[in-house]
Amino acid sequence: MVLTVTLNPLLEKKSYFRNLDTKSTRAYNQEYLAGGKGINVNRQLNMLGIKNLALTYLGGYNGKRLRHVLEKENINFSAVSSKSETREADLVFDESTDKLFTYFGTNSFITDSEIDEFIKKMEKAIINSSIVVFSGSLPNVETSKIIERGIELCNEYDKISILDSYGEKLRDQIKKQPTIIHNNLKEIKSSLSFPVESESEIREVLDFFYDHKVKLVFLTSGQNDTFASKSDFHYRISVPSIEEKDPTGSGDAFVSGIIYGLEKSEIFNDFVKIATALGAANAQRHDVCKVSFNECENLIGSINIQEIGKKIKLIDDSPTI
Repeated sequence: MVLTVTLNPLLEKKSYFRNLDTKSTRAYNQEYLAGGKGINVNRQLNMLGIKNLALTYLGGYNGKRLRHVLEKENINFSAVSSKSETREADLVFDESTDKLFTYFGTNSFITDSEIDEFIKKMEKAIINSSIVVFSGSLPNVETSKIIERGIELCNEYDKISILDSYGEKLRDQIKKQPTIIHNNLKEIKSSLSFPVESESEIREVLDFFYDHKVKLVFLTSGQNDTFASKSDFHYRISVPSIEEKDPTGSGDAFVSGIIYGLEKSEIFNDFVKIATALGAANAQRHDVCKVSFNECENLIGSINIQEIGKKIKLIDDSPTI
């Protein structure tokens, strides 16, 4: 089973409009959706037939509504209650321009006792999981303790950990030596203050993660090439040319593809292509992380993986993790 840890879940209220470029307009449809990076991964894993569980916080009226939304979406979850209200966002879709606008509300605040309760519940879930994903932003900096302790527990119990977070505590999380890291190059630049404008600069970032004993690294950048490393070997991965509608959740779809490949014991080149195709296919839609495997397969043939720098010939190309 795959466990996702989402500390900053999101209740999304999505309103649909025919044309926003008018003085007065009324939505023709509204719906509530479940958001948050880890929860997006859960949704996409459901599409891929991978058993999974979301561990998250739920609080207040928004938390109750989000609970119902998760149940409606058939996302298997376990929640720790918070006194603070679950954060929310307003999503506005303009049919005339085929564009989606998102307006985020304020973060929740998680107390020390709620952090301790979460860690206890998380340890039990990690024991019963094969892969654990730590995704998304922190509601407040103190909650980084959960991710840091979670990575330690994964190492203690010999579980694969995937870190896909950002912000001022990212360095502390990396020091705990997650198995795999995914991140966006923009977040790497802002969170770690690394220059990432050239290939050589990006490869220095890959070396930084290797020095911290991270075994697999994936650095995506929208429709630009993805850079990856397996141990100290580096790769450049082309991204399919698509008509982008909304890239929201494409990184989460990418992570779901990595998980799918690991769970199915695919070789590195194959599951990287699956992950890249899932991310691209997601950007072609307005609904987040609902890509079918058939959609993904249609893009795989246009993806190329190039070794850059040090090269080696391997009989078995599967990652050692």
